[in-house]
Amino acid sequence: MDTRSNFSRERQLERLSGDDGTWDVVVIGGGATGVGIAVDAATRNYRVALFEQHDFGKGTSSRSTKLVHGGVRYLEQGNVSLVREALQERGRLCKNAPHLVHPLPTIVPLHSRWEGFYYGIGLKVYDLLSGRLRLGPSRRLSLAQTLAEIPTLETKGLCGGVRYIDGVFDDARLLVNLVQTAIESGAVCLNYAPVRELVKKSGRITGIIAYDAETGKQLRIDAKVVVNATGPFSDQMRRLDDPQTESAIVPSQGIHLVFDRAFMPGDTALVVPKTRDGRVVFAIPWHEHAIVGTTDTLLDDVSLEPRPFPSEIEFLLETIAPYWSRKPQTSDIRSIFAGIRPLVRSGGSRNTSKLARDHVIRVSASGLISIMGGKWTTYRRMAEDCINRATEVGGLLPTPCCTKTLPIHGAQGEFLSGVLAGYGSDGPTIEQLATLRPELNSRLAERLPYIAAQVVWAARHEMARSVEDVLARRVRALFLDAVAALAAAPIVAKILAAELGRDKSWQTTQLKQFGDVAQHYLYREKA
Repeated sequence: MDTRSNFSRERQLERLSGDDGTWDVVVIGGGATGVGIAVDAATRNYRVALFEQHDFGKGTSSRSTKLVHGGVRYLEQGNVSLVREALQERGRLCKNAPHLVHPLPTIVPLHSRWEGFYYGIGLKVYDLLSGRLRLGPSRRLSLAQTLAEIPTLETKGLCGGVRYIDGVFDDARLLVNLVQTAIESGAVCLNYAPVRELVKKSGRITGIIAYDAETGKQLRIDAKVVVNATGPFSDQMRRLDDPQTESAIVPSQGIHLVFDRAFMPGDTALVVPKTRDGRVVFAIPWHEHAIVGTTDTLLDDVSLEPRPFPSEIEFLLETIAPYWSRKPQTSDIRSIFAGIRPLVRSGGSRNTSKLARDHVIRVSASGLISIMGGKWTTYRRMAEDCINRATEVGGLLPTPCCTKTLPIHGAQGEFLSGVLAGYGSDGPTIEQLATLRPELNSRLAERLPYIAAQVVWAARHEMARSVEDVLARRVRALFLDAVAALAAAPIVAKILAAELGRDKSWQTTQLKQFGDVAQHYLYREKA
């Protein structure tokens, strides 16, 4: 009897190899945009296959600021339509994925009566734009009320705060659940399957050629329409279609610093409303730690593992220090992570902080659909717009979108507290696994809450193929505490080897590869 999970990578390969027909939609890219498109297409009963070059969420989609929000900065810039759309999607995400998306009280600290008036009015507009899907009203707080919510605030010059409600989430875990939702809806989703060629006939794209990175086997897939949802790598795919295509992406890097929860002991976030580069910076309680971010640094090129610049680290430390009573030092940094925003060029602008976060859909002469820009909060709306366009380009039978109220995998059933809370309805099954095999109830490292059963679950039901897949994205150890993640790596490698049928040599290679990646998340003093 075959006991492999329907979510296993082997099952996905079997479905591809067992079907030599033409797929309605092929999606290139396994981040929030691509997987959202796969969910939308599959729930409309289109035949859809998705290919990701590395692991789901390896790039931008696991490296966000962890906010589901409308964007208070965009409101100040006057982009009311983007804020309204994002706030509507924020409310839908809270309803569709209640195990992963939660309301987050957020405070703007005030140092003058004028600031109270200015930010108070702005956040009332923010409330109004949320409509019936708002998470709660904003309100003015006294000094005592502000300190009750964030007791670690610097009190010098502080006269109170304005409190509003946004959303907080686990981006990589939500992406994993979206992959499962797509598969449950009929899609095929395959990680470690880079697309190397676009197949054309009479100048029109008719499919793709991908490769199984684990075996080297070629995968040729025929499709009525192909979608390029590769985020920062969009231009590379567009040039695979047409080498003369002009660049559309302006890559911008944002980094985050992670500290112990002692810096943010409550459940309320802090926003620094104005920085020297015209941005806002957030300090967010997340998984019993405090995340501070982000920056906006223009890049010349993109990579799957971007590195933070020393100047970005210094900027965040200098920005947050006046707002915390305990001034953070470099020695307090538990982890650093960097992500790349796939901003879309607007005229000749190179000022990334001024570029809009709206999404753009472009169709090439050969029929390649490229969806670029956007942000995590609006992934569902982006997918809806993309598939609406795909039905026209691919000549598909038009079918209404049905994702506005679609529960995401894990959203229905019993939710546990603690380390398994983010698994939603899968949590009790993982708990049962740990009960039946007590050795799987042991923690992976002293400073981490994660247990061995989560590694087994990741291998069996979440297509985790490497130590990095587990420690960076199936659990968030690498993003929270890089040193502790390195300590957990040998245990994870041993469990994964048993689950995937790998040998000692594979474990050694995995530990070397994970160690190399982890260096990007550790703070190192400049030489």
